[in-house]
Amino acid sequence: MADRATIPLRRSLLIRLLAVSALVSICSITVTAWVVLHTTAVALGGERGQALADENRVYDSLMGYAATHTGWSGVRSTVERLGRQAGHRVVLTAEDGRILADSDSDSGSDSGSDSGSGSGSAPERGHVFQPPAKATAVVNPLSVDARLGTTAQGAVGVQFPGTVGSTAPAIDPRAVGPFGLSARDARHLRVVANRVAKCVDEDAGVRARVELLPSGRPRVIVPGIDEDGLLLTRPCAGSTLNEPVASEVKPLKTLNSLVNACLRHLRTGTVILNIAGGWSSFDTPAPSGEAVSSCLTTSRAQQLTPYVAPEALLYVDSDSRTASTFFDLSEANRLKIAGWAAVVVLLTVIVTTLAGIRLVRPLRMVTVAATRMEDGDLTARVPVRGRDEVARLSAAFNAMSERREKLEVLRRDMTNDIAHELRTPVSNLRGWLEAVEDGLARPDSALVTSLLGQALQLQHIIDDLRDLSAAEAGELRLSPAPVRVAELLHSVVTAGRAAAVPAGVLLRAEADPSITVGADPVRLRQMVDNLVSNAIRHTPAGGTVTLRARVEHRDGPGSHDTERPGPGTTAVVIDVSDTGCGIDPAELPHVFDRFWRAEKSRNRQSGGSGLGLAIVRRLAEAHGGSVTVRSTVGAGSTFTLDLPL
Repeated sequence: MADRATIPLRRSLLIRLLAVSALVSICSITVTAWVVLHTTAVALGGERGQALADENRVYDSLMGYAATHTGWSGVRSTVERLGRQAGHRVVLTAEDGRILADSDSDSGSDSGSDSGSGSGSAPERGHVFQPPAKATAVVNPLSVDARLGTTAQGAVGVQFPGTVGSTAPAIDPRAVGPFGLSARDARHLRVVANRVAKCVDEDAGVRARVELLPSGRPRVIVPGIDEDGLLLTRPCAGSTLNEPVASEVKPLKTLNSLVNACLRHLRTGTVILNIAGGWSSFDTPAPSGEAVSSCLTTSRAQQLTPYVAPEALLYVDSDSRTASTFFDLSEANRLKIAGWAAVVVLLTVIVTTLAGIRLVRPLRMVTVAATRMEDGDLTARVPVRGRDEVARLSAAFNAMSERREKLEVLRRDMTNDIAHELRTPVSNLRGWLEAVEDGLARPDSALVTSLLGQALQLQHIIDDLRDLSAAEAGELRLSPAPVRVAELLHSVVTAGRAAAVPAGVLLRAEADPSITVGADPVRLRQMVDNLVSNAIRHTPAGGTVTLRARVEHRDGPGSHDTERPGPGTTAVVIDVSDTGCGIDPAELPHVFDRFWRAEKSRNRQSGGSGLGLAIVRRLAEAHGGSVTVRSTVGAGSTFTLDLPL
């Protein structure tokens, strides 16, 4: 283990970090020095190109402001800053000619100059603005000027079709409106996106990166995979990234309604939008892509109108520029550059060394603990110090190690339980078959019936194990449908009398015929059947098993029972009560464990597989509900199945 923990010096993370940082510092300083020494004057040519670039910057900045604000009341400081940076006079007016903001306004003179914030000098103030015949651009985030455009990337989710690249006016991607993610949803999607990017890197060998869109939604960029950068093949499919989160559901539904209203006005079929930017249609005939794109652009503009600033006119007065020399090639300046270069390299090496040592030490501890775990030591843990990323990595490793240790214990226990349960029917089958083979027993109908009973018991245990395994793995498929609870309970009572009558147990049901619950009918019947079978087995002759159903509205402060739906919810409650011997309070926490039996002496033929109640719990959880038990020794037990409406 010591040999595996020793890393060659040339492969040490610390050495690599030092080498890379030193190389980056030297390269950056070299490039900067080259630029400073050789770029000694501002270029005089390309005045029109520079003016157009300035206009684009101003237009893009104001378009971003309009896309993220509902009005222009606070734009003056932005306009003044843009004027100082560009060296131009920037004026923004309403459609009626009213000036909204002017970088050359005397009212903004107290803002001071922004030295170093731009390449141009601030224009002189005080000149009365005379608007030219034509504005430089119209600032409207719902209709981007194709001549100027914007530099922002992304949109709400993936860019909706029709907003860019169609004949309709493009919408600025920063205008997200109601599609802006909540902090919680953004954090959740970033975790998912990082997981997908890591999976792509490890599985496909392609370096992926995560890009944040203006709405806060991340998207995974994978070079060479597809235009959206989402890996759609196994095993890194990030389907969660293509599904709307809680804060997107309502605006997406509103947008879908607007689009369909537009399509119906065009007398064509409707569509279903998805947050990834696509759409589908189940109508015949389906609407054309051109109709959907047109309606989508119109509907998005209608939806975003309350969230963006109204249309405004932009005027940029391009002043002339003069060249200026800002550096010379004197020997003193060369020595100064060399000195500062040496200082930067030294500081970079020192800081990188300290950071590398602090980073590598806990990583080595994690490596040692992981090696111990690989060698079979499930108790390996890592000390957690601080609250940074490395500390979180250590905490995550400890949680994983602890989880693995618990799972290993559960795996051994389950293996022992399964072997214990299967041993008896298999031993009986083998014993009788060997007796028949040796001529000690005759294969008459009684023996065949007995062997068939053992085989059925074995099949019952296997079926229960399969259902329980699927439920615990989250792979249990449900087909919810409206179920009349009273009809289901009476059906269970009718079928259960075959076992209840020979046992001398009265089986009855009480339920309001109007109660209906949305659940998988087969699985709901399985849950109630298991509870009734369990009640009949533990009820002596002359006893009663009663099934009741009711609807509960929990509008109060709620109870301390965290397994049941909380206040403000409505649930259907099914009680299965018996008058049996009851369950000891010490045993109640284990009632829903695998292979648990109230009476340890009951044989497996009459006592069931020991998996019925565990299956009931998993099926109830799969439906979003719960199952609980109350019991009094000597008086009976009541199992309560709680399902949300």
